[in-house]
Parts: sequence; structure tokens; C-alpha cells
Amino acid sequence: MQVALVTVGDELLAGDTVNTNASWIAEQLTSRGVAVERVTTVPDRVDDIAGVVREYRDAYDAVLVTGGVGPTHDDVTLDGVAAAVGVDLAASDEALVYLTDHGGYAADDLTEGTTHLPAGARVIHNEVGVAPGCVIDAVYVFPGVPAEMRAMFESVADEFAGDEPHTAVVETPEPESRLLDRLAEVRERHDVAVGSYPGENVRVKFTGTDEAAVADAADWFRERVEPLESTPTAED
Repeated sequence: MQVALVTVGDELLAGDTVNTNASWIAEQLTSRGVAVERVTTVPDRVDDIAGVVREYRDAYDAVLVTGGVGPTHDDVTLDGVAAAVGVDLAASDEALVYLTDHGGYAADDLTEGTTHLPAGARVIHNEVGVAPGCVIDAVYVFPGVPAEMRAMFESVADEFAGDEPHTAVVETPEPESRLLDRLAEVRERHDVAVGSYPGENVRVKFTGTDEAAVADAADWFRERVEPLESTPTAED
């Protein structure tokens, strides 16, 4: 299963808010064996949202959108998603009933931003906030408030699944530039994904759906790089 993530908000692009939603969702999906192929941030503009969602909807199995859902003037994500799938926003009786019966809100206090969804969309109820999310044509829409987004995602998490991923990590004090030959060779020899992450030491991560293949690749690489020095003990 291949998916794309779209995060919406001028505040994300300006750096006023750290985009923790994208990293959290990506981690959740990856742990379920789902391949996250794109992460894109767009401003609070209907045309921008619609264009990206339309493109990714045609290219991937699902699109997850977070941010810009609610009652304020810049909450235009649902307008963009509706435009992307070719429908209008319409009053959702299910969303209204949930908000009044379960949320305790008075109907007169609710705005269109909390009761209108793309026509034909399935409601994702917001158990820790007001504005509902929805699913339409494999486009999943969540609010940007992290607690609300996470609770909503958990309610649909079972809809995202793939082969269980396996990982192994090898660390070495060798600089990354000196590892290029062995990194290239391990990729040629073993059918696994290889990631190299420099820092105080270089971490090389091996990932795949075949646990034995991942272990073999890690073992092959470990035997050909400089090992980390062990920490001396008091007895040493």
C-alpha cells in the first residue's frame, strides 16, 4: 500500500508551527507496512489543496490530509478536498447528530465548518474536539490539532496495512564518505532498503519484509566495517 501525506497550513510554511503531524503519521503508517511516498505541505488556499490532493489521489492508494479543518476563516481544507474529488460541501446530518447528542453542543452554536463535509463522505467523528474528519475516494481528512488528529487516525488505522517491516541497524565510526563502496555493494547483493545516517557515528539501517534477508544484509555489512569501540568497564 502506497500513500501520500498532505499537511495544510500557512503557519507550517512560515515555520511558526513545527510539522509534528507529518512525522507522527508517517511513523504510524510505516510501522504498519505502508509505504509513505510523498509528504507535501501546502498553504491555506483552496486551489493549492485541490491540485495536490487531485494529483496524489490518482497516483497512490490513499491520501491523508491534516490541518485546516474547523470553523475559522482559514479552514479551507474541506473545500479543497471537495474540489479535488468533484463534489460540493453539504450538510452532514450524521456529524450534526454526533456533535449535539455526544458532544453536547447546541445546534445553533455550530457553524458550517463543523457540520458540512464533501457530499457523500464518510464521517470520522472527533472524540476530543469539535470539527469532524471524513473519508471520500480514499482521501482521509483530519484536523491539524495533534491530539484530535491522533485520536481520529487510531479510529481508522486498521484500514492501512501492508507486509510487516523488519529492520536492523549497524553503527560504525567510519565516515560516510568512506563507506560508499560497501553501501553500494550491499545494495547489489541484498534485496533490502538501505539508509545511511551520519552523526557522531554513522547509522546504517536495513529494512525489508523478509526478516532473514534483512539480517543477512546487516551481517554482511557489519563484517566489513570498522566496529564501534566498546565502552571500558571498571574491571578493564
